[in-house]
Amino acid sequence: MPELPKAYDPKGVEKKWYDRWMQEGYFHAVVDPERPRFSITIPPPNVTGSLHIGHALCYTLQDVLTRWKRMQGYETLCLPGMDHAGIATQNAVERMLAGEGTSRHELGREKFLERVWEWKERYGGTILEQFKTMGYSFDWERTRFTLDEGYYRAVIEHFVRLYEDGHIYRGERVINWCPRCSTAISDIEIEYDERDAELYHIDYPFPDGGGHITVATTRPETMLGDTAVAVNPKDTRYTDVIGKRVILPVIGRELPIVADDYADPEFGTGAVKVTPAHDPNDFEIGQRHGLPSVTVIGPDAVMTAEAGKYAGKERYQARRELVEELRALGVLRKVEPYRLSVNTCARCHTVVEPLLMEQWFVRMAEIARPAADVVREGKIRFVPERFARTYLNWMDNIRDWCISRQLWWGHRIPVYYCLDCNSGRIHLLDGAGDDPDSAVDWSRTKISELDAIAARQRPECCSKCGGKRLAQDPDVLDTWFSSALWTFATLGWPDETPDLKYFHPTSVLTTARDIIYLWVARMIMASLYFLKEIPFEDVYIYATVQNQDGQRMSKSLGTGVDPLDLVELYGADALRFALLEQTGRNQDLRFPVTFRCRSCGTINNTLKPYTGECRQCGSTDVEAQSSRVEQARNFANKIWNASRFVLMNIDPEDVFGGVPDKAHLRLEDRWILSRLGKTIREVNDGLGQYDMERAARALYDFIWSEYCDWYLEMAKPRLKTEEAPSVRSILAGVLEATLRLLHPMMPFITEEIWQALPEAARPAKAPSIMVAPYAVPDERLEDAQAEREMSILQELVTRARNLRAEAGIAPGKRVELTFVAASDDMAALAEGNRDALGTLIRLESLNVTLEEPPTGVKALTAPVEAGTLVLPLGDAADIQREIERLTAEREAIRKDVEKAQAKLSNPGFTSKAPPDVVEKQRRIVEELTARMEAIEERLRILT
Repeated sequence: MPELPKAYDPKGVEKKWYDRWMQEGYFHAVVDPERPRFSITIPPPNVTGSLHIGHALCYTLQDVLTRWKRMQGYETLCLPGMDHAGIATQNAVERMLAGEGTSRHELGREKFLERVWEWKERYGGTILEQFKTMGYSFDWERTRFTLDEGYYRAVIEHFVRLYEDGHIYRGERVINWCPRCSTAISDIEIEYDERDAELYHIDYPFPDGGGHITVATTRPETMLGDTAVAVNPKDTRYTDVIGKRVILPVIGRELPIVADDYADPEFGTGAVKVTPAHDPNDFEIGQRHGLPSVTVIGPDAVMTAEAGKYAGKERYQARRELVEELRALGVLRKVEPYRLSVNTCARCHTVVEPLLMEQWFVRMAEIARPAADVVREGKIRFVPERFARTYLNWMDNIRDWCISRQLWWGHRIPVYYCLDCNSGRIHLLDGAGDDPDSAVDWSRTKISELDAIAARQRPECCSKCGGKRLAQDPDVLDTWFSSALWTFATLGWPDETPDLKYFHPTSVLTTARDIIYLWVARMIMASLYFLKEIPFEDVYIYATVQNQDGQRMSKSLGTGVDPLDLVELYGADALRFALLEQTGRNQDLRFPVTFRCRSCGTINNTLKPYTGECRQCGSTDVEAQSSRVEQARNFANKIWNASRFVLMNIDPEDVFGGVPDKAHLRLEDRWILSRLGKTIREVNDGLGQYDMERAARALYDFIWSEYCDWYLEMAKPRLKTEEAPSVRSILAGVLEATLRLLHPMMPFITEEIWQALPEAARPAKAPSIMVAPYAVPDERLEDAQAEREMSILQELVTRARNLRAEAGIAPGKRVELTFVAASDDMAALAEGNRDALGTLIRLESLNVTLEEPPTGVKALTAPVEAGTLVLPLGDAADIQREIERLTAEREAIRKDVEKAQAKLSNPGFTSKAPPDVVEKQRRIVEELTARMEAIEERLRILT
């Protein structure tokens, strides 16, 4: 039988077992209609990504569920993959090209894409290898990528089917535009940066010179594109001016004053400028009132010709100059400080510009309706359930979805334009060659006016004229358009594959709350539209990880931490458990991390933003540390040491397995088996309700306190008696079952210890704990009487230990103790467990009696539920120290009594306070007085 090393070394153990699991194929699922199935398709990380603490939590949760279900006998699939991450990947390669002194435009589209694929093969996918370090049991044989051949075909089918069904159109709307990345971006690709700004109050005069209306704005440069002023119809201040017109300063254009509910009477003056081309809400106002749209800021963030004298100026330069002109004209009424949330591009941190642009859109209202219904009807469950309301609120107010992106890396929109049929409407570049795709000047071509062909494959010729000069749309699809298919395209759709039939719908989606709209909703809509079934049964929204100060974990804030640094220091099991034991129903998870600088020794709570430098000396040689993960590492060590003790004491010839006959067991044996049964039930319930904190806490308390601190200590002396075989069997049996319970959370250490147990102590024919049966509740284990009696003994031990400490008795010194039992049953309980009490309290002798001890004896006493403990004092204790302690306690209680009596002596209190409050004060006086009298009696004994 192998012997465990003295100290647990996570590094050697973790790599050894992960390699073994991979070799044995334990992660791979097969289609088996005879077995129940459990399936997860993991949220695909970006191909450019590296592991962060949010990833560590998200994928640990999925691995726990996967391992749990696998041990329960399910055919279990956890399918990994990566997202092509259009903007992030293209930016990464463009930075690389800039370092080489070239650009994507110099290379051209095809050569650039070749370089991106080269970059992806060399650098992409690092995060998947990092997942292996964390122990995730993903089916690597099924790894998918959103640009692999089969997935690409699914995305094209997605687009063409929606186009053919009339849901996709080309139109103009206000979208998020990044001037640096030169593309539309989605809401999830925006970061909100709180900044100090100014609120400008500007007078718009009436044409007749008879006064003005004042509007408030944080972006005065956009006023050059104003086409109206809006007021709330319920705002009585403006009732008389609705329908009138005002003059737009600087430009001189007349603007109507319209009544619209969007105008907030509490913001600024209550009157708002309406710029339909540069604000999505203003665009909606414009649609409601038939207003024109005037674009004054271009895609390069430079003012357009519509901006008049400010044309050609950068947007912020134009703002500064325009404000001065408004001041000179006398229409700038005031400027006041204002705290503003500024939208910036998450990739390059450039301020995003809302622009009215022609893009591809999906009409959402009809597609969204069934997706809202399945949540309302309970066919898809959100955990926590409050996020169902978040989801439904968005679905009920859904807008059309901009799906085009001005990038080269991604799924190119499968729409083609015949240059011959569209002659005169499609503009060609000067000196254009024979390749139609590179011949079109898209910046001067209004695509919505062209005759278009949507096709699953590039047409050989135009279906209308037979011409072969076909140019493909230059844009690619939004990443979320492709990831909406993730649960079923990864399983083979649009083909009807065995995987798709067996593993879909998937069992659960584990994701973050910030992509409920962008991903969760779109997956539900896509699955219902194409498969007529839900994509998953449950949506588990996991907690947001914050640092000890409640800040989000981010490199940009100097709070980000590489989870692999913590794995290197503490081990993967420790990090996994540290995250899980805080992941309950709360949506904020505090994860304390500090950064020790190896150069100067400073302990930093945060590092310098972006650079990750020590705030004291600027060094980047820092080590992340976490008290939470250290505590989990200590838990692993506790498990290891307890297991070593058990393994050193058990005999391979012992009889293991089954539920022992309780008639022949001692109280502590029946108790630990009962507590094991309760823990099995608690852990299974916690996992089943996605309450990881509950499951982890139950295991922690059982292993650390009940098994190690209580049962192991009570079992040690019995291992030297004729009871040893029975004790060894229970020690090993409880340990083995507990390892299986813990395995989904801490897979490496549990496998290492489990493999060291005698084969007879492990479930039959299981080559790995991974595929051993998970522990299930067994009522035969539970014993309410044993738990009741053991709780009485635990109180005796705990109070007796407290008496020893109060008396200052050395831990190793044995003492005499008297237990005055409150009844015959309590006396019998103590007598029957005399040996255990002697071991745990370190007793020289135990006197169990029903009679009060003689008066005049110097002793410490402690009331317990079962009676009274009496610890005689003498040479074994410092009596004077106890007298001083009791005297101080008596004086503190006396002050509390006087304070309470003063309240009761106040007629104002007794006459005005509720009767129950007055009665409570009387009880406090009685209780404190009783305590003081007991202390005085003890002082009398000691003196």
